[in-house]
Amino acid sequence: MLIVPNQEEIAHHTDKTTPFKWSFEELRKIPEFGALVAFLALFIFFALSAPQFFSLRNITSLLTIIAELGIMTVGESFLIIGGEIDLSVSGVYAMAGFVFVTLANILTFPFGSLLAFIIALLVSLLIGFINSQVVLKGSIPSFIATLGMMMFLRGILLGITGGRSISYAGDRLVPTLLTGIMAYRFRPSHFWFIAIVIIFSFILNRTIFGNRVFATGGKKLAAYTMGVNVNRVKANCFMISSTLAGLSGTIAISRFNLANVSFGQGMELEAIAAAVIGGTLMSGGYGSIIGAALGAGIMGMVRTGLVMAGVPSYWYNAFVGIILVIAAIVNLKLRSTILGE
Repeated sequence: MLIVPNQEEIAHHTDKTTPFKWSFEELRKIPEFGALVAFLALFIFFALSAPQFFSLRNITSLLTIIAELGIMTVGESFLIIGGEIDLSVSGVYAMAGFVFVTLANILTFPFGSLLAFIIALLVSLLIGFINSQVVLKGSIPSFIATLGMMMFLRGILLGITGGRSISYAGDRLVPTLLTGIMAYRFRPSHFWFIAIVIIFSFILNRTIFGNRVFATGGKKLAAYTMGVNVNRVKANCFMISSTLAGLSGTIAISRFNLANVSFGQGMELEAIAAAVIGGTLMSGGYGSIIGAALGAGIMGMVRTGLVMAGVPSYWYNAFVGIILVIAAIVNLKLRSTILGE
């Protein structure tokens, strides 16, 4: 069995004689550390600068934004840690929502929306599988392959709908289970997000498969020579990324009660930015699901904070671009510091 030290073992190694003394050098090697500091700093800043930030309505709205982006980010982070990237997630987001709404409107029998939901997730899974085969069997860089898939999905949706929105007219079972308003304006999607973070964090850090994901993304050749089926690991990561993107899209469409081809545009960059803010190395082999969730929280807070400050929404896109550039620089520094390269 392959035993590869994961990032916890790298980051948390300390002198046993002083187990509770942490140096800054040790702390900054923890994937979640930087994201946690930034999250708390932004939270305090917006709480002090905008009193309405702490209102229940704003907090629950913020959680909704974070949950929908965060679910996609978890899948994207899993794949990036495995050494690949998926730019098609925003297209899958829109396609899954379209499939769900269309089928739910057609399947008028009881619980028809549940069958539509399952099919939408299976379609998302299939897209992830196709991505993996194009990348792994065709030897095409994942950046190019998934960018092509995103454009293909958007084009298909535009051709079918003509750019028109499709309203949801199915039964309320799945929309209620995914995003129905609960007590104090909380939504089930908030708790689905938390559950997904816990489950995939456990898978990544406490299972053999997670160990293999780190090995595949960090030292592909070494993992291969030690018996890891690298292609199978990467294919599974592609399918995880795509399926979670489809789930995120279905949740959003259930909240809006309509599907539109423009939904999710640019979210692939937000998810990547959230992942790298959360401590995931773009080169693979290092990262954290909890850090990715914190990264999604930071993105959500900035988006909400800019709106509350009356700043035009396009400045948020500028922020995402700046974050991606800074993240690329920080990633290079982190790789040299942590991996000694």
